[in-house]
Amino acid sequence: MSLSRRKMLALVGGGAILAAGGTLGHTVTRQPRTASLPWKQAGGYDDPRKRALSWALLAPNPHNRQPWMADLSDAGIVALHVDRNRLLPHTDPYNRQITIGLGCFLELLRMAAAEDGQRVDITLFPQGSDPAMLDQRPVARIVFTEDVGVVRDPLFAQVLGRRSNKEPFDTTRAVDVAAIPRIAAAATNGTRFGGTVDASEVAAWRALTREALRIEVETPHTFQESVDLFRIGRYEVDANPDGIDFTGPMFETLRLTGLFTRAAAMDPDSMAHRSGLDAVFANTDTAMGHLWLVTERNTRIDQIATGSDWLRVNLAATAEGLGFQPLSQALQEFPEMAQPYAEVHERLAPEGGTVQMLARIGYGPQVAPSPRWPLETRIVDV
Repeated sequence: MSLSRRKMLALVGGGAILAAGGTLGHTVTRQPRTASLPWKQAGGYDDPRKRALSWALLAPNPHNRQPWMADLSDAGIVALHVDRNRLLPHTDPYNRQITIGLGCFLELLRMAAAEDGQRVDITLFPQGSDPAMLDQRPVARIVFTEDVGVVRDPLFAQVLGRRSNKEPFDTTRAVDVAAIPRIAAAATNGTRFGGTVDASEVAAWRALTREALRIEVETPHTFQESVDLFRIGRYEVDANPDGIDFTGPMFETLRLTGLFTRAAAMDPDSMAHRSGLDAVFANTDTAMGHLWLVTERNTRIDQIATGSDWLRVNLAATAEGLGFQPLSQALQEFPEMAQPYAEVHERLAPEGGTVQMLARIGYGPQVAPSPRWPLETRIVDV
């Protein structure tokens, strides 16, 4: 949102808190109670498979849908499936982004297992896959074997500090160009990494990503998909710790006063809608650098590899002290996004290939971890 609207909403929220005092003031300042617990519980299980899974569920994933389900019915083995109730049919019609999220999950599981002295042998799509739609067949079969010689990954140290930072970045702090090759070194799974902090290139990417966000928000069926996943206030976030969360005194106050609802967010004439659009523009417009991954092909295996490298790039950026936020709207494959999609590919893959991921980097404020479902809710047929 624009600076004036940010100030206005903060004043509205702060004024309401002060005016309310007592019980209401206490209510709006409280945070979710259970949604962040998985971040504290990671690694705290007896079964080595559960220990690794409890870390893996902290992986980044589109719209925070957490689309993974683990079958532990065979000793020493995890069969990973996608929860088809957590797909994004409008913004991700071919489940490409969901598959990338599953690749992030598998890479973090591998790293966590290695930290625990466990080697994992992963067979992807052991029963095959459909390029158009993920189905009930397993995404991966993962065999755990104790191996004291397994190599630990130094990037694992960054897992608890990793964030997708959805706040404006500091435009007075430039990103050191030397950070780009250090981050690039983390992409070890066959994708083609690229990045820039050049001011003129960043300006062009700011404009393109802004336009892609505008298209997604102003296309009713794609924006409705996001709005349906809004979790407004701490009670909703604790009840459904996924999707797009809005917590803190300002949002609690706007919820209680009826100024921020899903209906208002969908109404293009409402303050909630206009302020929300300004908020996402404030993010694109303060990018201080951009990173991306490209693959030569676009198979499910390539998408999983993209997820593996995307997690690693995110962790490497965290190690550099950088804020990191995916900006994947221009890579989405619904018809209304065709022009930005073509422009991104013309810039980054002129000789062919698929631009799989795009992010902004910069220096941002400290933010809380995203909500997560408890591990027990992600396990089936135990």
